[in-house]
Amino acid sequence: MTRPVRPRPLPRRPAAPARATDLLGLAVLPADDIRGYLTAARSLSTEGVKPVLAGKVIANVFLEDSTRTRTSFGIAARRLGAHVVDLIGASSSVNKGETLIDTARNIEAMGVGGIIVRASQSGAAALMAAAVDVPVINAGDGRHEHPTQGLLDLFTIAQCHGRMRHFDLGGLTIAIVGDLSASRVARSDIAGLTALGARVVCIGPPPMAPAGLASLGDGTNVSIERDLDRVLPRVDAVIMLRIQFERAGESKPAAGAPLVARAPGIASIREYRERYGLSSARAAQMKPSAVVLHPGPINRGIELDESVADGPRSVILRQVTNGVLVRMAVLSRLCGGQ
Repeated sequence: MTRPVRPRPLPRRPAAPARATDLLGLAVLPADDIRGYLTAARSLSTEGVKPVLAGKVIANVFLEDSTRTRTSFGIAARRLGAHVVDLIGASSSVNKGETLIDTARNIEAMGVGGIIVRASQSGAAALMAAAVDVPVINAGDGRHEHPTQGLLDLFTIAQCHGRMRHFDLGGLTIAIVGDLSASRVARSDIAGLTALGARVVCIGPPPMAPAGLASLGDGTNVSIERDLDRVLPRVDAVIMLRIQFERAGESKPAAGAPLVARAPGIASIREYRERYGLSSARAAQMKPSAVVLHPGPINRGIELDESVADGPRSVILRQVTNGVLVRMAVLSRLCGGQ
């Protein structure tokens, strides 16, 4: 009796190590590589833009909601001369059951020069990168990382504190406040800031800022605090984070509503705001040179008061501007051979 012939599976590239042609996270990058991206962004701001992606197609594969990141990548690619194809989650074949690997291979087969991917699954970008030969850039994967947001935050902090010559952040202390546990931005920021020499203080209630976050550093450069008022006077920048209700499958509750399901350490939005919101009174405790950042979108009146978000310390819109420069730098280096 003959055995049935089974179809041979498609070959898959090993998941590790990460390729130099991808940007999947900052935690795996040496400090020199991080400085390389930042230096390239600085050069774009001073020397102008060359159409290094002319004739290439860049695929924006956004399987999770996004406004700033998707638009920023699209503008960056077009300024470099590329054509941009947007594949949005609601209209993608992933909603029909197609795997991320099949999606990546089909997009690659169409002749794109690079894939930018955002997905709700941690590790999605690495999975796609292992399946294709074109560069893959992680635009945010689950609770893992958001490397280009990390790079633009580093660029903005260096810009505000006169550290753009060598991008050395030694001697600076940066506070990251809020829902760090659910934040991929926080992980990229911690990795990048500590690689460039800064100290990071993570601030929030235990469910949102667990003690384990300290392990993301070398044992001396990342610490955990619960008292925002005690920390504010000694920091050089504050990165405010929103509560990520959608990561728990919940909608944003009204002020005063219970937060028990989302964060047992906080009883209500009102209590969270009182303990961890950055008000005008709190901002007045900060150093004259200290700045306020936020990756967006802002939940105004919860983690950040309007007077602070729109005030003189805020560099939130500068982050958005720098985001285009940084993403141009990333695309130039990975997809344009620059």
